[in-house]
Amino acid sequence: MSVLVLVAPGQGAQTPGFLTPWLDLPGAADRVAAWSEAIGLDLAHYGTKADADEIRDTAVAQPLLVAAGLLSAAALDASPNVVAGHSVGEITAAAFAGVIGDEAALRLVRTRGLAMAEAAAVTETGMAALLGGDPDASVAHLEKLGLTPANVNGAGQIVAAGTAAQIAALIEDMPEGVRRVVPLKVAGAFHTSHMAPAVDRLREAAAELTPADPAVTYVSNADGKAVATGDEVISRLVGQVANPVRWDLCMETFKELGVTALVEACPGGTLTGLAKRALPGVKTLALKTPDDLDAARALISEHAGA
Repeated sequence: MSVLVLVAPGQGAQTPGFLTPWLDLPGAADRVAAWSEAIGLDLAHYGTKADADEIRDTAVAQPLLVAAGLLSAAALDASPNVVAGHSVGEITAAAFAGVIGDEAALRLVRTRGLAMAEAAAVTETGMAALLGGDPDASVAHLEKLGLTPANVNGAGQIVAAGTAAQIAALIEDMPEGVRRVVPLKVAGAFHTSHMAPAVDRLREAAAELTPADPAVTYVSNADGKAVATGDEVISRLVGQVANPVRWDLCMETFKELGVTALVEACPGGTLTGLAKRALPGVKTLALKTPDDLDAARALISEHAGA
């Protein structure tokens, strides 16, 4: 049987102008305008005209990523068997699964981005990807430096998070076998204790939601488990802000579910790259521009199972 998973990327996937071609699709500009009004943020401006520094701002990047993911999935009219998201992409995935509506997802992510930006402003913090090396040895080395393995992504990639000084120390003192340490385009140590103040803010916002149970299999990046109820999805979205992302365990679950194809919503590329290394035999496609839609529709037609 064919099994299709639709995934949504996290912060750092955004690039200047990436929303521009999507706004030419029928109805897209109107949808983005309505979302912008609902959350008090000009998504069209930031997705088309803003520079890299402006969209690096957590409070901007997160709503922008969710909006792009929702637009691209709507253009696909996809019917996946499984959904999942990396970091903020979990909110996008919750909308894919019908747990919350699109506007509710944008309102929630706006609160999330603002709260995380405020938490990040307390101390100068950041994140960096470790390329290569043994995961267990890398985690031990990070802990020695006082860093948190905030994203365990699989395919040999771990993302460390901590203070700016700790990240600088890591670059100077890499774990054995690690080829490179690459600072990420994010403005804080996400998925660590540095984000604890944001959890309370998000919990308050989430209390106003009336979630539905997922209409498809929803895989949580807290532990790679499938989550059956809407209340549990929302609870995990709240706690995830200050806890590590285990994308490696999500991919293990994809294997167990028999996933045969993976499509990554806009701005795609990061998660398909990981899947190509960790999920041999699974067909992958990243939605970067509307030019990718036809190929994605063909893949979905082939792999959206019963």
